[in-house]
Amino acid sequence: MKKLIIIFLVFLTVPAAIAQDSDSEKWEQIKALKVAYFTQELNLNDKVAQKFWPIYNRYEKARRDLHKREHIDIENVECINEAQANELLNEFLSVENEEYKIKKQLFRDLKEIISAKDIIKMHKLEDEFHKKLIKEYRSKKERKDANSSE
Repeated sequence: MKKLIIIFLVFLTVPAAIAQDSDSEKWEQIKALKVAYFTQELNLNDKVAQKFWPIYNRYEKARRDLHKREHIDIENVECINEAQANELLNEFLSVENEEYKIKKQLFRDLKEIISAKDIIKMHKLEDEFHKKLIKEYRSKKERKDANSSE
């Protein structure tokens, strides 16, 4: 029951995190929510958490850097030629391959401090956290749109 209450409180604060003015403040709030959520759900004690978070944060940074490469603004796909399209496809595949490598390294590193079962659980928690975050964002946007149309 205590676990459920903590999770509920974490996700009640998501709209507050999204509502902040500064982008860096938003991301810091979201990161704090993620840390609390993962720590609670994985039952990380202080000793394990001190080892877990530097490894996970290194992975997250590498992943963000990769996705910056992948998100190339193409305003009009019709304006690029076939050679440019092939270059983009090769870059997308390169990013996907590198992401696989960093995830594989993450799992190797984490296996030294948590069980394989907890790594699978963490992988599932990532998806759940992102889905809840998106749901809260959409809900907040809908409330804002409803209030502005009144």
